[in-house]
Amino acid sequence: MQKGTGRNLFVAATYAATLLLGIILGQNYVAQQNNNPGVSLIPIGLSDNSYKIQQVLDLLATSYVDSINLDSLQNGAINHIISHLDPYSTYLVPNETQNQNEMLEGTFEGIGLDFFNLHDTLLVVGLVGNGPAEKAGLKVGDKIIRIDTTYVSGRNIGQKVVDRLMRGKKGSIVNLHVQRDSSTINQLFKVRRDQISVSSIDASYMIEPQIGYIKVRRFGLKTAEEFRTALIELKKKGAQNLILDLRDNGGGYFHIAIKVAGEFFGDKKMLVYTQGAHEPKREYFSDGNGSFPQGKLTVLINESSASASEIVAGALQDWDRATIVGRRSYGKGIVQEQFDFLDGSRINLSISRYYTPLGRSIQRKYTANWSNMVDYVSMYRGLWALDTTYNSSQIFKTLAGRELFSGGGINPDVNIQIDSNALSLLYQEIQKSSYVENFVYERFTKLLPAYSLENFLQGYRLPQQEYDSFIDYLKDKGLVISDRKKRELLKLIQSDIEAIVGRYYFGREAYFKVKNRYDDYLDTALRILQPAKPASS
Repeated sequence: MQKGTGRNLFVAATYAATLLLGIILGQNYVAQQNNNPGVSLIPIGLSDNSYKIQQVLDLLATSYVDSINLDSLQNGAINHIISHLDPYSTYLVPNETQNQNEMLEGTFEGIGLDFFNLHDTLLVVGLVGNGPAEKAGLKVGDKIIRIDTTYVSGRNIGQKVVDRLMRGKKGSIVNLHVQRDSSTINQLFKVRRDQISVSSIDASYMIEPQIGYIKVRRFGLKTAEEFRTALIELKKKGAQNLILDLRDNGGGYFHIAIKVAGEFFGDKKMLVYTQGAHEPKREYFSDGNGSFPQGKLTVLINESSASASEIVAGALQDWDRATIVGRRSYGKGIVQEQFDFLDGSRINLSISRYYTPLGRSIQRKYTANWSNMVDYVSMYRGLWALDTTYNSSQIFKTLAGRELFSGGGINPDVNIQIDSNALSLLYQEIQKSSYVENFVYERFTKLLPAYSLENFLQGYRLPQQEYDSFIDYLKDKGLVISDRKKRELLKLIQSDIEAIVGRYYFGREAYFKVKNRYDDYLDTALRILQPAKPASS
């Protein structure tokens, strides 16, 4: 999807919108229509009542007893209607549109710095390689005291405020006053903002001899290019088989998912088709020039793999190209089309459903649940109830004879049992409260290690006394932990602490390399991909 394009087809995990906006805005939209040819939100044959909401807004503007914010009222009316369409329908105001663009395009204007608010002090915990902050001389472990004229140390300042202070127009200067190595003298760094690109590939490396691993965070504008580059590099390093990790990938651009799936086919294959009440059936094919058409492939999915992730997994499963490992995916199989307004707001209209090559629908059933309605401020979030049962009434057979089913997400070929400890209320509270991060940044950030990432991965394990110290830390925070729960959570928390330490010392990819050392999904995938051992005589 390119900027300024009137009709942009994509599948996203959380965005959709409605044709009914034409009814809401009525004649006001006609003026914008001339600036966006090819898009029509005004249905034919509307009655005079179609513009009733606009007439109400006009009445309030001219006759209401108090001054009111018409923009807020209009946004509220739009949200109210859209919230009744389907679980994913949203109307995006301008700043939300910008956030969506930045997320999917993987770019923003800023300085390329990650921070963590440790005891009301902004601790630098990551830098974009060769980004403005790194070029200016900032280092991981620096503490930001002041941003331009605003003091941020010792004050409870939220992330949105810090982002607003840090980000700005490309070429502009932000002055960061930094404390380093417990020095009492603050150093001034003048950082020139620039366009920051964040890769949608979280990790790409050789996890075993002849086996490559790629984790894709989302299907953004540059993902297909980044993915192909990663594949080629892994092949140069000897990768004959591959693990594609789509866990927690909520989706992204429809056409990018098709390009990524196409990398695993050397000929033209139908990868997905779409169809809707007002949209004729349309088929999408691989281009026949995939860079990894041979070699064994496993795809990892979980409950948070949605939309574009399900397009890729579904196509590879239908063609017997990959073994799907994990847990049933989310189940979002609706295609949206995007419409932008002159004020920067946006709607995304659900226009059709997508189907895997065999004809399987991935969309799980959803129904209105009026008992879930919440207050006006959250605009009816929670109105919809999603059916968690899996529809196994329709059976589809692959060319290899595998039986697959339609409805409710992608069901894996090899199922991984859920970890009940990860779902426990205690562990969820630990995660939500960022206790692990606070503990790590308090204790492990004094000096950077003198050894390499490879040495860290091979040799570092969290000492038992450090785990005991963390449990004591939690008790000081008021969390009651029994000896039994302490033993049950050891593996999870050990992995979390080691991964955050690895990320702090060695960068973002190190986080996933460390987490993968303890991963049941990865262990299963590796067993599938390992070459068969010759039978002993």
